[in-house]
Amino acid sequence: MRLLGVLFSSIGILICGFSAPSYKMAQLKYNGGGDWYANRTALPNLITFCNKNLGTNFDPTPVNVEVGSAELFNFPFVYMTGHGNVLFSDQEVQNLRKYLIGGGFLHIDDNYGLDKFIRPQMKRVFPELEFIELPFDHVIYNQKFKFAGGLPKIHEHDAKRQQGFALIFKGRVVSYYSFETDLGNGWEDFGTYSGDTETARLKSLQMGANLVQYALTQ
Repeated sequence: MRLLGVLFSSIGILICGFSAPSYKMAQLKYNGGGDWYANRTALPNLITFCNKNLGTNFDPTPVNVEVGSAELFNFPFVYMTGHGNVLFSDQEVQNLRKYLIGGGFLHIDDNYGLDKFIRPQMKRVFPELEFIELPFDHVIYNQKFKFAGGLPKIHEHDAKRQQGFALIFKGRVVSYYSFETDLGNGWEDFGTYSGDTETARLKSLQMGANLVQYALTQ
């Protein structure tokens, strides 16, 4: 946990406008058969956007990190997506819990079909917590970019409203779950999906930047 604390201290220095070591963003690799590797161009584009608009100094190339790896603690922001099954081992459950309690942040992005798989796995990580929908006045929606109506709608799935859920541990959001919107699709290269618009893409990147800024400063 000491390494994570040192890393976050360096990030805090950077946010205040001083130099700090480079750091990386990661995509979570999990077992169970789901396509954890989906949205291949999403994180590079989010990194570019954050470095330009937030003044962060993320390495331009994200990395993949396994749930149970000690390397997990090197990343202040970890992104998880997919469509299919998710399965954590007991060791992975404990590792992810320690990471999140120690200051880490996990953004879970439903790429359609993830909901029924991720909820029971995260319940194993935090059996004492429930995903709650964040109110629109929550600080996550009021970082550099303001979202008065909460999570923006990027892609349509089942004609349901978009919702931003969170696991909150001792007052801090340790995991944010974007449901029925697909932020990661919006981060991908423009034109990857039919119906892409520049307006929706900008909103998705701005919302992603808000999540990153929250993760770096809380």
